[in-house]
Amino acid sequence: MNFRNFTNFMDYLLYNNPMLKIVHAPHAVLSKSVRPVKKIDKKIRELVYDMEETLVIQTDPEGVGLAAPQVGVDLAIFVMKPRPTDETEVFINPKIVERKPLTTKDDEEEDIKLEGCLSIPRIWGPVDRVDKVLVEYQDLAGEQKKEWFSGLKSVIVQHEIDHLQGVLFTQRVLEQKGKLYEEKNGELEVI
Repeated sequence: MNFRNFTNFMDYLLYNNPMLKIVHAPHAVLSKSVRPVKKIDKKIRELVYDMEETLVIQTDPEGVGLAAPQVGVDLAIFVMKPRPTDETEVFINPKIVERKPLTTKDDEEEDIKLEGCLSIPRIWGPVDRVDKVLVEYQDLAGEQKKEWFSGLKSVIVQHEIDHLQGVLFTQRVLEQKGKLYEEKNGELEVI
């Protein structure tokens, strides 16, 4: 099969390989902006279902979000499942239209939270992200939505939308002059 044609590659992914493979950095698809989804058809629904299945089976580390570029597809889609008991949420053509930073920061409450990524295994780093984002997107039924997300969901949404713009969390860490850590034998070591 000729994979140069996107449709043939998509057909291969969707019908010959229901369990999608997560691509790792420095794969080219992870460093470029994606194309918008023009029509939510059977192929897009199949891709989303396979992305959901791929996300759910991740255990080391456990995944909370997965963007289409992470499975080698350059389309504006991501799925999010913050906790194993949560329903998976689907975002098609998402855009952050407003950001709200935390109004107060208490030094005692300020824990360093590290982000990771299924496409950069065993690497972690702190990323300063706003606490609340307003997102416009389509759901799998094609319905247009506009919704606020805060806390962990806000972080996931920002991380996954970065993927759709070709930005990895490691770039954000370095832009913010943070440190990257590598997980070795259950311990984190500064890279």
